Amino acid sequence: MLLSHSLDHGVLVVTVHHDPGVGGQAGLIARISGLVEAYRPAPLVVVLEQPATAAAVGALLRVHRLCSRLGVLMSVATHSAPTRRALEAQADPAGTRLVVHARADVAVAAAFAAAA
Repeated sequence: MLLSHSLDHGVLVVTVHHDPGVGGQAGLIARISGLVEAYRPAPLVVVLEQPATAAAVGALLRVHRLCSRLGVLMSVATHSAPTRRALEAQADPAGTRLVVHARADVAVAAAFAAAA
């Protein structure tokens, strides 16, 4: 299973269980985008269970652009410092700010507070 999702205090939490690689990038984008469309305007928190490759970072940045267009707050939680730095450095500054956290619980609490 590539990903799972749940609602936590009105926040859509999508957990990516393993990196999709280049071949799975489009599928990851499509699945998360579909969930964002279905649950909007709920804020989105994407939890990465493993360090992300460039393909996964690219996929998340595309989802972030979608969320910006829809006015949906998006956050990412990952324990990987290099992944956090890559996401922060490459995020589109013109849209809604991409918030990157080290812990999922903090990301969900912040998204809940921001949406309230």
